[in-house]
Amino acid sequence: MIKMKGTSLIVAIVLSVAVVILYVLHFTGTGRSRNSSSDAQQAGEMGAAKIAYVKADSLILNYDLAQFLHEEFTKKQEAFTNEYGAKRSAFEREAGEFQQKLQRGGFLTEQRAIQERDRLVNKEQEINRLDQELSAKLAELQQANQKQLIDSLINYLKIYNIGKKFDYILNSADVLVGPEASNITNEVLQQMNKRYQAANPKK
Repeated sequence: MIKMKGTSLIVAIVLSVAVVILYVLHFTGTGRSRNSSSDAQQAGEMGAAKIAYVKADSLILNYDLAQFLHEEFTKKQEAFTNEYGAKRSAFEREAGEFQQKLQRGGFLTEQRAIQERDRLVNKEQEINRLDQELSAKLAELQQANQKQLIDSLINYLKIYNIGKKFDYILNSADVLVGPEASNITNEVLQQMNKRYQAANPKK
């Protein structure tokens, strides 16, 4: 069967994003030296850094683009599964008929039985190749969707940060302790969905 069957696009994306710091954003241009050899100066810079974080898993799960991509992926997955299932069912029916005919001596010659057997063997190999091809296509689509979502999030955070001027925007999966005031997930999610809906009005 198709190996991607039952795989959730959104769950895969969450697992992918949750282990990565999304991006380091630096638009402030405050002129602080990044090459100073003074440990004290570097510590002071870190202490003065303006930091925010997002709950990437929650954001991705509730992003309208993610919902759309998940629905499209599911449709494609179902179409591939149906295509494979139809060919597999037809083959199994033919194989069963061949076995019954062979048992009752329905072939005029042994050569004719061998030819039919070989035809069925080739057909099964084609079906197995189809399974691999469809699974590969689904895997490629899933990877493309993951990249599109991550790129969309990072690109929006760059735009968002032009006005906010955070030194760092982190994924909360990498934040062990942090004030809720630094959590910008809801604000970012609302703005991303607003932009998506404006660009993709429902018909």
